[in-house]
Amino acid sequence: MALFFQTSQQGFQTLLWKCRLFWPVSRCQQLFAVSFSIPNREKVNYFSFMTSSNTALPVGSKRTDVFPTKKRSEINSEEKHGWDEETKEISEGKHHFSSSVGAPKKRVMSRVLSRHKFTNVQPPEKPLGAEEWNRLRESFPSPEIFEEVMFNSMVRCNSPIDVAKSLLTHVAKSNGDIAYNLLVKYLVLCVQQRQTSEICDVYDIMKIRFKILESGAYNLLIRGLSNSDQWRMALTLLEEVKKIMTPSRTNYESCIKAASCHQEMNLAFELYHEMLAKDLIPTLDVLQAFFDFSRGMKGAELQKELFGILLYLRENQIYPHKTFMRSIKLWFESIPGGNWRGHLTNIKDSGQCPVCNHQLEDSDLTEEEYNNLRERIIRDVIHGTDTFRKTSPQEFEAFQTFVENRLPFDIVIDGLNVSHIKPRKMQCENLFDAVNCLAKENARLLVLGRKHMLINSSNWKREIMKEMQNKADFFFAENISEDDAFLLYATLRSGKHCKFVTRDFLRDHKACLSNSLTRHLFPCFPL
Repeated sequence: MALFFQTSQQGFQTLLWKCRLFWPVSRCQQLFAVSFSIPNREKVNYFSFMTSSNTALPVGSKRTDVFPTKKRSEINSEEKHGWDEETKEISEGKHHFSSSVGAPKKRVMSRVLSRHKFTNVQPPEKPLGAEEWNRLRESFPSPEIFEEVMFNSMVRCNSPIDVAKSLLTHVAKSNGDIAYNLLVKYLVLCVQQRQTSEICDVYDIMKIRFKILESGAYNLLIRGLSNSDQWRMALTLLEEVKKIMTPSRTNYESCIKAASCHQEMNLAFELYHEMLAKDLIPTLDVLQAFFDFSRGMKGAELQKELFGILLYLRENQIYPHKTFMRSIKLWFESIPGGNWRGHLTNIKDSGQCPVCNHQLEDSDLTEEEYNNLRERIIRDVIHGTDTFRKTSPQEFEAFQTFVENRLPFDIVIDGLNVSHIKPRKMQCENLFDAVNCLAKENARLLVLGRKHMLINSSNWKREIMKEMQNKADFFFAENISEDDAFLLYATLRSGKHCKFVTRDFLRDHKACLSNSLTRHLFPCFPL
């Protein structure tokens, strides 16, 4: 917990409103709470936390004889470098990039599987000439994927750029062209090493060669340029992306961090609000960046924006990690003339702060709040939306009868959702582990599944399914059915004690709630 108090009455008095304290649920022992006031807002927008690659469209068959070697100025950025999951997937070849449209799915999958056979290939340590690359290619077990495998290895081993460039030059001279997927893999390596001039060169080539790039390449270009002295080019690219698709969260966050790093806080918050308007949920990392780069800066509007982030965290019951807590603490203490002091502490089950002795607000729903939430969800979400667009009335009625005959349940599990929690394991094993864990204390479980789970397959083993059915009740919906309404209905009918398990944040359903107070209570729903 981070506690803040002001030793002087000057500074924030016009900004602050009546002190509101928050007590998170007891299972989160080391949490974040603030005993400062939050500005009053007549309206609060609520957001909750939660690319496949399209083919690039070529402009024409323009020959590329050699890869450009002209240099642009380079810069060392102070921001810590990191990779998101999407970039990792690109570098590992999980996304398929091709400049040819309509490649047969079976052939594409075969190439992807073949690449995974050669994950231990070691790239050369220095640039090679044409004859040396030809010898390596001829000795390779699958010459048709040699270049892709070699670039994947270069990314994995963080090979020198000159080595990768020598392979690209060889490919260009041999084939008269460089395939889109190889350019993207080279781009991954350039971004990984913050080679700004090379990133710009790849972008120049891609602009000439392709009318439209896919989302993975835009993500790489924007990320790479955001971490350089060419960061304003990333903003231009973001505008380009907006014309053809919805920018990703990564796109926005890269630009927000770049603007913040260069003290362009108005621009950073403009992008932040634009991101929220597109229902893109910010990571804690980018929210922390606002506090890190605003340290010591003056301005009532800036302080109002940062208080807005704190309000956002509170209303959505999002708990900052310790590093983020320290950033908030340091920001408060850096406010010119503010005289704030922060303390990290733990909140006990009593909900009382051991530093200031304030009693924190309880997030558990009262009986009245729960009944109100239940009525609103049934009216606005289950009956008031397009529940029956993917679920027939007959199927939902059958489910209601099924539930009524077996009430109450302690835990309702979104079976298909939970089955994907570990991609490398069989889906039935993931679900089996969850059921085993939750059934330990004799809890009554309901698992919502799909009918294809009953068919013996590589992901759904009949014997494992039978064993799970001995530990939990199962309802198998049609494969095309939307099961969120089933999940909510069974939980609500079971009573306040019942919880549901899913990785879905149910943002669409929260948005359907017509009452703002009910939308505020929705995150408190037992999850």
